Amino acid sequence: MCASLNILGRTPDHGFDEPLGLLTDCHRRIEMFLELLQRAVREHAGPPSAPLNTPTADAIRNAQRYFAKAAPKHTADEEESLFPRLRTVAATRGKDCTAIARLEGDHEQADRLHAQVDGLLEAWLRDGSLPAERSIELGSILATLRELYREHIHVEETEVFPLAGSLLSPSDLSAVGSEMRARRGLAAPE
Repeated sequence: MCASLNILGRTPDHGFDEPLGLLTDCHRRIEMFLELLQRAVREHAGPPSAPLNTPTADAIRNAQRYFAKAAPKHTADEEESLFPRLRTVAATRGKDCTAIARLEGDHEQADRLHAQVDGLLEAWLRDGSLPAERSIELGSILATLRELYREHIHVEETEVFPLAGSLLSPSDLSAVGSEMRARRGLAAPE
């Protein structure tokens, strides 16, 4: 969705003309793919480890692809397009947006956790099963990642996005949407 505006056959609820809504749509995808990975671990990684079947392997690869390709664009949408504009406008109006620094730290922590998850998923896909201790480790990291995203998304959707919606001008929001579109290599509508 975030990468092409159509992931898994579902079109997002918002377009580039509503960048805050589109970022929220991306949050739903993040939650969906994390749940998919957690369910795969619960049902197939064990202990005891069940052999990895083709549909589960395909689902894992889809989630990996999302987190490798679309999620970094989402982070860039926030860190390169939205957050700098919001910081500037908030500073001129005396509004607090200190949550942004925490959110950027969350992005860094999520990247580290995703790298660990990817290593475990690659071993699982390669070998068809995971040893019990690796299954437990993968489940634990995914639970940590899920909690990180839960709090992160809550702050964005209840504090930062509403603040951006109230402070940024329509032209600022249009510029954010245009940059999001360009980041995905999509042409502007005629």
